[in-house]
Amino acid sequence: MSKMLSKLRGFFSSRTLVGVDKVGNRYFTRKEEIDGATKEKRWVIFKGEEDPTSIPVEWICWLNGQRKKAPTPEEMIELEARRERVRQNVACIIINICFIIKVLKKKEEDERKSLVGGIRQCKTISKGGSLDLKSFIQQFPGASFDHNRGFEEVSDEIDGTKNKDRSSEPTGSGESFKPGTWQPPT
Repeated sequence: MSKMLSKLRGFFSSRTLVGVDKVGNRYFTRKEEIDGATKEKRWVIFKGEEDPTSIPVEWICWLNGQRKKAPTPEEMIELEARRERVRQNVACIIINICFIIKVLKKKEEDERKSLVGGIRQCKTISKGGSLDLKSFIQQFPGASFDHNRGFEEVSDEIDGTKNKDRSSEPTGSGESFKPGTWQPPT
């Protein structure tokens, strides 16, 4: 019984207040000799309700022995200011992202409206108010439409002569390029 009382008395008399966080939790330490080795015990006494989530990260590291020295009030103020700057930067980034998304949605909507306007314009090309093949084909250079023969393909003629010599390399770009006409040499 006397051992227990001496330990209890030693617990309260030899503890050292190391610091207090902004919530009001108090942090203590005490040196104990266990099996001939001196060990440091660290603990927290919560202010009010015991809420482990109210302990700052720096104090958690000190309690677990990951830090040798307890965080100083100056260090805690500096870290809190840094956290606040990070919160403000994140808020600024979120605002910028929302603005960019809004601009992109507006641009997409404008493009969609202009596309719909373009389709309406194509519908009104013909004289009768309905779509016809002739007005559609006239939009493409080199294409012709004859009522008797129908739609004619663009020929391989260049300057009135048939182009029978096929190069082994694809040639042409821009207006003279014809997709699907080049064949590799056999």
